[in-house]
Amino acid sequence: MKTLAKLPVTIVTGFLGSGKTTLLRHMLDNAQGRRIAVIVNEFGELGIDGEILKQCTIGCTEEEASGRVYELANGCLCCTVQEEFFPVMRELVARRGDLDHILIETSGLALPKPLVQAFQWPEIRSACTVDAVITVVDSPAVAAGTFAAFPDQVDAQRKLDPNLDHESPLHELFADQLASADLVILNKADQTSPEDLARVRLEVAEELPPAVKIIEASNGRLPLDVLIGLGAGSEEHIDSRHSHHDHHHDGDDDHDDHDDHDHDAFDSISIELPQSDESLLLDALTQLVVQHGILRVKGFAAIPNKPMRLLIQGVGTRFDKHFDRKWGAEEARVTRLVLIGQALDAAQLEAQLRAALSV
Repeated sequence: MKTLAKLPVTIVTGFLGSGKTTLLRHMLDNAQGRRIAVIVNEFGELGIDGEILKQCTIGCTEEEASGRVYELANGCLCCTVQEEFFPVMRELVARRGDLDHILIETSGLALPKPLVQAFQWPEIRSACTVDAVITVVDSPAVAAGTFAAFPDQVDAQRKLDPNLDHESPLHELFADQLASADLVILNKADQTSPEDLARVRLEVAEELPPAVKIIEASNGRLPLDVLIGLGAGSEEHIDSRHSHHDHHHDGDDDHDDHDDHDHDAFDSISIELPQSDESLLLDALTQLVVQHGILRVKGFAAIPNKPMRLLIQGVGTRFDKHFDRKWGAEEARVTRLVLIGQALDAAQLEAQLRAALSV
């Protein structure tokens, strides 16, 4: 009986808006015949990123593509790994003769180390290996000192308080994502000056073991051979990688004030709205971001007299948008958005949006 080789797994991590989904789309669009399964961990009630990835059908039918995308919609992978991740991996292990690779996109708020440690479990370890952990870095955001969204406002706060970066959960999470990396991509290099990019590279390198490579990219456009086939076997050495959140898993009593898990500081709010004018909606969302410090906006909008959905992805006050597909004949033409931030009031945000759109 033929023994199957271990199925390689690539874990893509990185902060909100760094370009993880764009990188995965690029990898799927350039799969070169490889049979790839995708696990998408979505922070929020809507599988927005999952829907986007399902459009990358890799030459197969929509039904087949849907079967290759596994969305874990219950929060960060490190928190739900025993509840959802294990059964999904067990199903993929059972099908590993039909697969060449697995891609996992973590939530922007996920800690990668516990996920990699899950590959030490006997049932998974015997069948799979972590080919690499790829951390995608938002270069302009790191250059601005914010690591994620709305750089101007957060950078102003940082300059008033020199200790803010080091006390912020965002900074610790950013460092922990780097600590688990086997490859780091400085994304959006085309949006960063050469001087800033060099400074970002030095800052990132300080958090990495010497063997970890740092490469630059724009929109995640990199040769597939650079991204897979690294053979890192990350599960073998992940325990030696130090992170700020190790105490959550090793019983360190010196950090009891953090035992509630830093992710809990983030809220994910789902809002459904009627059809509205595109510019009116974007203006209202921009105001919401500025007033409430929203990190990320993503979703689909219904625009009057437009036969297609408008895909919206916002990081701070930067919004990308395009019409992605036609509305289905039986599909309700409504706007569905996910807002991610800290201490968000769902009722207040929805009321403010509805008031702005009714003008």
